[in-house]
Amino acid sequence: MAEKILAIDDDDLVLKLIQHSLERLGYEIITAQDGTSGLQQFHEKKPHLVILDLMMPHLDGWETCRSIRTISKVPIIILSARGSQQDILKGLKMGADDYLVKPFYPEELQARIEAIFRRANIPIPESDKMPLRFGGSDLVIDPANRQVMVRNKIIDLTPTEYDLLLFLARRVDRVLPIDVIFENVWPYYAEASLNSVKWYVWRLRRKIEDNPRHPRYILTEHGIGYRFADT
Repeated sequence: MAEKILAIDDDDLVLKLIQHSLERLGYEIITAQDGTSGLQQFHEKKPHLVILDLMMPHLDGWETCRSIRTISKVPIIILSARGSQQDILKGLKMGADDYLVKPFYPEELQARIEAIFRRANIPIPESDKMPLRFGGSDLVIDPANRQVMVRNKIIDLTPTEYDLLLFLARRVDRVLPIDVIFENVWPYYAEASLNSVKWYVWRLRRKIEDNPRHPRYILTEHGIGYRFADT
């Protein structure tokens, strides 16, 4: 069954370009021209990925992204003419998994979509399927199901948040420079930067730590990067 992609953009030409280029690859494309109708389509069609513009009438992309993230961890690619570093970091901080600046090449959008689906569907070796347990099983990471539990409660993480946590947790007590983390977790991001690592660490701490200001698991190594501690 073809993956369903929801494209939300108020520019009809952009929607037609997305639809034409992605349907040729076998994807099922659903379109909406504002955030309100986009959320309605999201609930009705249950897409596997969302492509989201920022500047739209009625309900802009920021609010649409926030609304989706409160109920789902489906991958989101922001596609916007707003290309400042501040906008990119804001988009990633709000839960987007990628950010592509307009004007864009359809081939680049295709490559990013394929990379996201490839990461989600890549077979996991048997040796890597065993759950990782930390803090006396207060924190459990289940690679087989891509689930994270804190004190037996499943925590909703975006794909990038999960990939970052798993990358750190599989390297317990190793000091990992920010650039090493970035290169391994964001292998296909062009507009993101090393600051993306800091934003995602901040988000992860809010979700898995009892006290994000005094973390138990993801520790800062000042001037270098981060270290995952098994406490």
